[in-house]
Amino acid sequence: MQKSKKLTLVLFIQAALISTAYASEQSEAKGFVEDATGSVLFRTGFLHRDKKNGVDDTSSTAQTAIVKLESGYTKGLVGFGVNAVGDASFKLGKNDHAGNNMIPKYEDGSAYDHWARGGASVKARISNTTVEYGTQVLDLPVLASNTARLVPEYFTGVLAKSREIENLEVIAGKFTKNQYSDQISTDSNELDSAIVWGAKYKFNDQINAAYYGTDIKDRLDRHYVNANYSHKLADKSTLTYDFSGYHTEWDATPSGGAYTYSHTSNDFNNLSNNIWAISTTYNTGPHNVMVAYQQNTGNTGYDYGLGKGVGDGGQTIYLPNSYLSDFIGNDEKSVQLQYTYDFGALNVPGLSWTSAFVYGWDIDVSAGLADRSLLATDDAQEREFFNQVKYTIQSGFAKDASLRVRHSYYRASDDYQSAYIGDTNEWRLWLDIPVKLF
Repeated sequence: MQKSKKLTLVLFIQAALISTAYASEQSEAKGFVEDATGSVLFRTGFLHRDKKNGVDDTSSTAQTAIVKLESGYTKGLVGFGVNAVGDASFKLGKNDHAGNNMIPKYEDGSAYDHWARGGASVKARISNTTVEYGTQVLDLPVLASNTARLVPEYFTGVLAKSREIENLEVIAGKFTKNQYSDQISTDSNELDSAIVWGAKYKFNDQINAAYYGTDIKDRLDRHYVNANYSHKLADKSTLTYDFSGYHTEWDATPSGGAYTYSHTSNDFNNLSNNIWAISTTYNTGPHNVMVAYQQNTGNTGYDYGLGKGVGDGGQTIYLPNSYLSDFIGNDEKSVQLQYTYDFGALNVPGLSWTSAFVYGWDIDVSAGLADRSLLATDDAQEREFFNQVKYTIQSGFAKDASLRVRHSYYRASDDYQSAYIGDTNEWRLWLDIPVKLF
């Protein structure tokens, strides 16, 4: 009887492996050249920050071409391929007030006239598992490339993704170089080592969940969780609930300081932050309404880090209350109301408008560097009124070209001016023209 059970188990495993092989992505590979894709994104970017309270404005305008080339995988049990990504840019105008992560600057503060960056990677695939080593643009909740500037942030390292089980994706990787959007050298941020891991699972059409973690050597340990539930209502509308959160523990510097800047503690070996958010989104026809609540706890804010080596260009914050401000202050609580309208309902497909208001309060602000435990206030406040209009051409020779215009009106209480962004009116204009090469 025991032998029979073992034989049945072996046959079952073999059947599962065979069915997986037949259904695998690699078994459907057409070839290195046959599956290759190539594109160029021509982007004109303008970013202007009108600062208040005597702080200098920053403004940048530039043009870039972002090239993305991806080969297919060779045929066989194990497929091999190569990828390449890069950008070539030049400034428009003098750009004497650069300094918003758009344009690289020389040591004297002047902006580069033109610059180019990029890299390549090699990849392999077996069944539904891929491994890629080289220059990459990451989209991980714990290690994300900043794509909100003229050109993307690049990481160099290895990343493995496995989808052997239906609806489950597991990732693991290690990155040793980090290049911000306004940096020229491939390791200008001097990243030592960032190890990442995680998984996301789709339980059904309604429920999704995810967990990711990272260990950035001598800087921090960070964990992220997310759960999402979507429920269809009788009138063809949808109600979606989303929970997401981070837990971060910061390492102390060799000198006994901290790599985080908004802490209110002198115990640098025990600096930590928890930030979580819950949102509810109601969608009906062209209307989309979201309300969200977000909260920080711990003795420091979420913070992107102080100095080099953290591996975060400012986009590793997969939470709803994130626009110009991310509402990440020490002990801060914030609420948001967002509304989006799709003008396709008025026979203008491709045009959308988003408006949001976020208010944050209860922010702890340190009184000074000598004793971080002394507070200037435990009730600093900030608020942002955000608007964005985006239009994407739906057909014709310019199909998928888009124009995005966004504006943020940001204000903070006096005690929070120098500790974070400070009062700002910001404009961002992006004109994107994608061209498919092959």
